[in-house]
Amino acid sequence: MLRPTLARHPLAAALALAFAAPAFAQSAEPVETGKLQTVTVTAERRTENIKDVPSSVFSLSGEKLDVINSSGQDVRMLAGRVPSLNIESSFGRAFPRFYIRGYGNTDFRSNASQPVSLIYDDVVQENPILKGYPVFDLAAVEVLAGPQGTLFGRNTPAGVVKFDSVKPSKKQNAYGSISYGTFGTVNAEGAGNIQLGDSASMRISAQVQHRNDWVTNTVANAPTHDLEGYDDRAIRVQALLAPSKDFSALFNIHNRSLDGSARLFRANIIKKGTNDLVDGFDERKISTDGKNEQQLENTGASARLTWDLGGLRLHSITGLETVHAYSRGDIDGGYGAAFLPSGGGPGLIPFPSETAGGIHGHRQVSQEFRVESPTGGQLAWQAGVYLFHEKYAIDSYDYNTLGGGTLQGLVVTEQKNNAWAAFGSVNYAVSKELNLRAGLRYTSDKKDFATTPILGTVNTSNGLTAHTKDSKVSGDLSGSYALSPALNAYARVATGFRGSSIQAASAFGGQTQAGPETTTSYEAGLKGDLLDKRARIAIGVFHYDVKNLQLTAVGGAANVTELKSAKKATGDGIEFNLDAYLMENLLVTLGGSVNDTKIKDSDLAVAGCSQCTMIDPKRPGTGNFYYINGNALPQAPKYTLNFTARYAFPVGPGAEVFVYTDWVYRSKINFFLYEAVEFTGKSLTEGGVRVGYNWGNGKYEAALFGRNITNQIRAVGGIDFNNNTGFINDPRTWGVQFKMNL
Repeated sequence: MLRPTLARHPLAAALALAFAAPAFAQSAEPVETGKLQTVTVTAERRTENIKDVPSSVFSLSGEKLDVINSSGQDVRMLAGRVPSLNIESSFGRAFPRFYIRGYGNTDFRSNASQPVSLIYDDVVQENPILKGYPVFDLAAVEVLAGPQGTLFGRNTPAGVVKFDSVKPSKKQNAYGSISYGTFGTVNAEGAGNIQLGDSASMRISAQVQHRNDWVTNTVANAPTHDLEGYDDRAIRVQALLAPSKDFSALFNIHNRSLDGSARLFRANIIKKGTNDLVDGFDERKISTDGKNEQQLENTGASARLTWDLGGLRLHSITGLETVHAYSRGDIDGGYGAAFLPSGGGPGLIPFPSETAGGIHGHRQVSQEFRVESPTGGQLAWQAGVYLFHEKYAIDSYDYNTLGGGTLQGLVVTEQKNNAWAAFGSVNYAVSKELNLRAGLRYTSDKKDFATTPILGTVNTSNGLTAHTKDSKVSGDLSGSYALSPALNAYARVATGFRGSSIQAASAFGGQTQAGPETTTSYEAGLKGDLLDKRARIAIGVFHYDVKNLQLTAVGGAANVTELKSAKKATGDGIEFNLDAYLMENLLVTLGGSVNDTKIKDSDLAVAGCSQCTMIDPKRPGTGNFYYINGNALPQAPKYTLNFTARYAFPVGPGAEVFVYTDWVYRSKINFFLYEAVEFTGKSLTEGGVRVGYNWGNGKYEAALFGRNITNQIRAVGGIDFNNNTGFINDPRTWGVQFKMNL
């Protein structure tokens, strides 16, 4: 079993982490009262003002990021915090799925290809299990919408979510933070710099998250009685070496260890004929006879070397990632079965289903070489090559719940992915006001795939091996025009590419494959500072077309998960973000998006659900298949909105009392490719509040906080092949937090 060493004494470990090294300190940056600080991003691989980037880029940092990270949540907490971003999971903390402008992938298999790329400290995290690495000690989170392949090593047809850690420096700074709240939740983190002489420094960052089990299983003698707790710890060590002005090297090694509950599937919690939770639903109870557990161990390292070659700058980024994971759950979400004399429940359970998935032997190696011209001139350019290798084995387990949880099926799938790309871009300042940019990329992607049944049988009708080899040229063209020194207009067109995907055979269905998909995106907008930097606005419109869209038809009454290709899908929308000081001590932010997505394939049909109420038209003939032409993409809310407000009351030199609130809203969503009454997720609004006191010019802070303060609980996902199974968002929590920056 993979168990964190701090799991036995989480509170003691957290206290040690947060406060054992107060010599490390972080000083607050001076801020001009009532005016917004300039936001700089690296969306184009150079540091620049966010308003000068000719594409849709949103950034999260500072207090706005710290507040939502105070209560032990994982990366899913970022969903909706910037326009058009959604993150969800049917695995819990281990396997997040990202969507930008409604474009993503609901596939739950460990070899799932996602069109949104996560880049953590300049290294692509390709496998979906890698994407859950915790969020702590970050300089910023950047969300780049639309294809980004001409700037980033791994092609990104939907966009990029980019995490940048705080880097080592010669400044003697550090921080410590600890919170405690509902369900015994502990969230502790700390980081600090260590000087290693005149030319080297190190930064150590760590986080410990713990939650007690807070859900009770009502089934007597169930193998797992208490659920929803976790111990999640992560550490990152960075070393910066700069022996001369012409060379620097940044080394990074990191680890994550998770032990806790897998996602809780709750049988028949959705009321038949509606999308409401059943009467009397109690989120603190579950009735299931299967085992639930989840472990994950992730270790990685990277080296970023930079040479100044007298007019040119050369970058080498080498990354290595490994992960081992195991997740087991009762998929039917209930106990017993309808065919047993004792029956089953809650509600109708046609048959039991208890499975697990694991990944072992994983290794991802990536290498990027990139050269860039000097900045500041009329012409700037950069070009690079990217090499990628990944291999791993996926274990798919099937357990006999009624036979005491014995193993009755095991299938091992191996996948190897080799890819390379060449990319480049040119920026040209036509005039003081007009800047143009063009980029080009060539991608080659190859996969080798094999399935081996170890115990039990699988459907061999489509074979057990597959080999794909795809290549594509893509590019982008953009421009920005300064309407004034503070306001820019921009426009961009870009194309993207995603290689073929392969779905393993199972006992219920044969191996399936989806060919490569291509994306064309168009956008235009305005960005700038207003009212002498008391306000900042970004607004844009977009349209995208995806041809041969790879879709995953999950479950259905036949319990077959298979890949499909839709002839076309489209997305149209608007995005906006506003930050403004309404008063000297009152800062508000407001962001939102409208995303209208559609699947366009009049011949495409998927299997319907087992017990739900279908809305889509049924395909004539035999079988339980329904046309999905015109449906929105799954997990793609049409409307999102986020809002924050902070008001401060000065109470003496260098001290203040403050009130902070944050809210995020999304409209209804489809859980699956088809539309059904029960599996249409209701709109969701979650709010937070924070009341605190900081003193010492920002060095110390104590606060009370609440998350999901209205306690709005919704089904946020489902399983359809057995019953109307659902899983929910976190309930309301309260807590206290102390932070120090010395």
